[in-house]
Amino acid sequence: MKNKRKYLSGKLAFLMLAVITLFSSCKKNEEALSSRKVSFNSDWSFHLNDSIVDKDTIGVSTKWRTLNVPHDWSIEGKFDEKSPAGYGGGSLTGGLGWYKKTFKVAAEDSTKITSITFDGVYKNSEVWINGHYLGKRPNGYIGFQYQISQYLNYGEKNNEIIVKVDNSKQPNSRWYSGSGIFRNVWLETTDKLHVAQWGTYVTTPKVTAEKASVNFETTIQNQNSDSKKAVVTTIIYKEDTKVTSVTQNITIGANANSIIKQSAEIETPILWSVDKPELYTAVTEISLDDKVVDQYKTNFGIRDFKFDLDKGFILNGKQVKIKGVCMHHDLGPLGSAINTRAIERQLEILKEMGVNGIRTSHNPPAPELLDLCDKMGFIVMDEAFDMWKTNKTKYDYANDWEKWHKKDLIDQLLRDRNHASVFIWSIGNEIPDQWSETGVQIAKELAGIVRDYDKTRPLTAAMNPPVNMNIDEVTLQFEKKNVQVNPIAASGVLDLIGYNYAHQTYEHHKEYFPKTPFIATETTSGLETRGYYDNVSDVVKKWPVRWDLKFTDGNPGNTVSAYDQVQAPWGSTHEATWKVIKKHDYLSGMYIWTGFDYIGEPTPYEWPSVSSYFGIVDLAGFPKDVYYMYQSEWTDKTVLHIFPHWNWKAGQTVDVWAYYNKADEVELFLNGKSVGIRSKKGDDLHVMWRIPYQAGTLKAVSRKNGKTVLETEIKTAGNPENLKLTADRSTIKADGNDLSFVTVDILDANGTLAPNANNEINFSLKGNGKIVGVCSGDPVSHESYKGSKHTALNGKCLVIVQSDTKSGRLELTAKANGLKSATIVITAE
Repeated sequence: MKNKRKYLSGKLAFLMLAVITLFSSCKKNEEALSSRKVSFNSDWSFHLNDSIVDKDTIGVSTKWRTLNVPHDWSIEGKFDEKSPAGYGGGSLTGGLGWYKKTFKVAAEDSTKITSITFDGVYKNSEVWINGHYLGKRPNGYIGFQYQISQYLNYGEKNNEIIVKVDNSKQPNSRWYSGSGIFRNVWLETTDKLHVAQWGTYVTTPKVTAEKASVNFETTIQNQNSDSKKAVVTTIIYKEDTKVTSVTQNITIGANANSIIKQSAEIETPILWSVDKPELYTAVTEISLDDKVVDQYKTNFGIRDFKFDLDKGFILNGKQVKIKGVCMHHDLGPLGSAINTRAIERQLEILKEMGVNGIRTSHNPPAPELLDLCDKMGFIVMDEAFDMWKTNKTKYDYANDWEKWHKKDLIDQLLRDRNHASVFIWSIGNEIPDQWSETGVQIAKELAGIVRDYDKTRPLTAAMNPPVNMNIDEVTLQFEKKNVQVNPIAASGVLDLIGYNYAHQTYEHHKEYFPKTPFIATETTSGLETRGYYDNVSDVVKKWPVRWDLKFTDGNPGNTVSAYDQVQAPWGSTHEATWKVIKKHDYLSGMYIWTGFDYIGEPTPYEWPSVSSYFGIVDLAGFPKDVYYMYQSEWTDKTVLHIFPHWNWKAGQTVDVWAYYNKADEVELFLNGKSVGIRSKKGDDLHVMWRIPYQAGTLKAVSRKNGKTVLETEIKTAGNPENLKLTADRSTIKADGNDLSFVTVDILDANGTLAPNANNEINFSLKGNGKIVGVCSGDPVSHESYKGSKHTALNGKCLVIVQSDTKSGRLELTAKANGLKSATIVITAE
C-alpha cells in the first residue's frame, strides 16, 4: 500500500510537470508568435500639406501633430460643394500628407530580418527609412511590406521612417475613399530563415464527416549567406488542443526560397459553416539544431462546397442560399480608418438581420474584415478591381493598371486565400472594358493569375449585365432571342456568371448559360431615408428616371421614403429581387447594394447630400424598416414589425405596413378598435392598411391558427423632453482602440421615441477616453463626424467613445436645449 501511494504520488507529480511543461510550451509559442509581428500604430507625427505654401515638401519648419494610425485625414475636414472629389466622393478633401515616426531597434536584432508592413495606405504612398527610399505603392487598398534591416540603426540610436501619401489628384474614386495610413502598420522581426510574408497556403481537397485531408504549401526564405539544413514542423490546433502534426527535413540554399509541401489528415473534422464557423490553426515551426527559429500562424477552416447548376450553393452537402450584402470600406463617422470593433459591430447588426454573405466592393478589404468573417460565418466575395484599363474617374486606378495590376492581384490572392470565409474571387465590377474583345483578353489574363495561385474557389466578374437588353421588354426580347450576351460572360472564362441587377433576367439564366452557375453579384439599389415616409406607399418610384439624366424632382430636404417604394433606375425594390432569388434553387444567392449606407455617392441626389441612401442600415448603424423584411425572411427569429411612426396630422391618411413571419395573419388596432385583419397572399412579403390618422396607440397582433404569436405597439409621442443613452457595450478594453457605440434617443415624458425630433445634442466625456465619432444617419448633414455635437435625425443620434490605455470610468453626458440631460457610465478595463 505504501509503495502504491508512492507510485501514485510520483505519477501525479509527473502529470503536473507535463501540464506545466505543456502550458509553458504553449506560452512560449504564443510569445514567439506575438514577438514576430508587433503593432507599429502609435506615436506617429502627421502633417497635411498646403500645396501652395509647402509645395509638396517638408522641412525643419514643418508643423507636425502626434497621432496614432490607422488615420483618415479627410474625415476630419469640412464638407465642401467645390471639393474636387465631388459629391460622389463625399464632398470631402484629399490632399497630400506626411507621416513620420522615430523608433529604436534592439542591438540583438541586428542579426535578424526586420520588415515594415502596411495593410493599406490611400493612396500613392512612398516610404523612406533613415533617408533610404523604399518604394511606392499607388493602390490604396492592398497591403505591402518592405525589408528595412540593412538601413536600420541598432541599439540606442533612433531610426526615422517617413511616409508620403498623395491623394491630391481628384476625383480618383466613385465613392468616399478616405486619405492616409488608414489601415494597421506592423513591425516584423524574423530569423534569416523564416516563413515568407503570406507564405502559407492551406487547402482541404477531400472533406467528409469522417476525415479531412489537409495540404500545406509553405514558402521558406533563407537569407543567410550559406545553405541551411532545417526541420519544418506544422502543428494543427483546434483552439488550444493539438490535433496532429507533420514534420519534414529540408535543405535550403543560400539566399534562396523553397516551397515545402506537407500533408496531414484530421479524423472527424469539425466543419466550418455560416451557423457554426469552426476554425483550426496551423503553426509552422522552423528549427535549426533543435532550436525553433521561426513560427508562423495560419487560421483555416475545413469545409466542402460547390456551386451547382440546379441546386445553387452547396456547403458541406447542404443547400445554402447566399443572403449577402455589398459593403464599402468606410465605417461611417469613423471614416476609412480601420477599427476592428467598428467592423465587428457592423457584422453583428447584419448577422442579426440574417445576412450570411459579404461582398468587398470594389477592392481588397482590410484583413480584419476577413478575420471577423472567418469567425462569425460569412460567405465572402473577395473583389479586386473597380476598373481595368478604362477610367471611370479621371485619376483612378486605370492610370496605374499596366504597371501594377498583376502585382496587386497576386498580393491579394496570397494574403486572402487561407480565409475560410472567402468563397468567390471577383476580378472586377462593372468594368467599362467588358463589352469589348480587349476586356475578354484582360479577363482571361486575370483568370489565369487567379488559377495559378488558387484553384479551390470559383471566380466571377460583376457584370452589368451578363445579357444586354431593355429590361422593360425582357420577356419579349428573350422570346425573340434578341439578346446580346456580354463578351466576358460568353468567353467561358468565368466559373460563375455574375449578375449586377437585371433581376428580370434571372429566370432565363439557364437558357443563356446552361453550363455555368449563377450568382447575383449586386442587386436591388433600393433607396430610403431612415424614419421618413411618403404617402401613398404602394407607388414604386424610379429616382432618377434614367441613370444618365440629372435628377430634378424629389422631396424637400433631399429625403427618400422609407417604405420600400423607391429604387434606382437600374435596380429594383428590395422585395422585387428577393422574390425572384427566393423562388428558384438554381439561383445561388445575392449581394444587395448595400448593407450599410456609406459616405459619398448620394443617389438620387447631388449636393447638399453627401452620403448614400442605399443602405438597409443607415450611416450611424440604425436599421431602416426594410431591415425587418429581411429578418422575417432570412432568420428563425419571430418577427412582427409595423411602421411608420404614429405622429401625423389629424385625419391624414396613413399607410401602415407590417413585416411578419411564423403567423397566418396580422390584426391592426387603433386605440383598441380593430381596423382589419391582413394576410400575405401569393408571394407577398408585407401587408398594408390605409387608415386615417388618429392620435393614440397603434397595436398589431400576429396569429397562427388563431393563437397569438406576437404583439407590438407604436404610440403617438408628445413633446420631446428627455434624452436616453444606451451603450452597445458598457464595459470595453482599456487598450486605446476599443469602442462603445452609444445610441441617443429623444423621448417624450412617457418614454416614447419622438420621431420628428431633430435637436442638436452636445456631448462631453470625463475619464481616460475620447469621443471619436458622432452621427445621425442623415445623408444631408454637413456637421463634422469628429465634433462633440450633432443634430439628431428623426429622434436618434449616435456617439462613439474610445478607450485610453488606462482603466477606469468613462462618464458620457448628453445635453440639448429644452431637454433633460442624460449620463451613462462606461467602464474601461
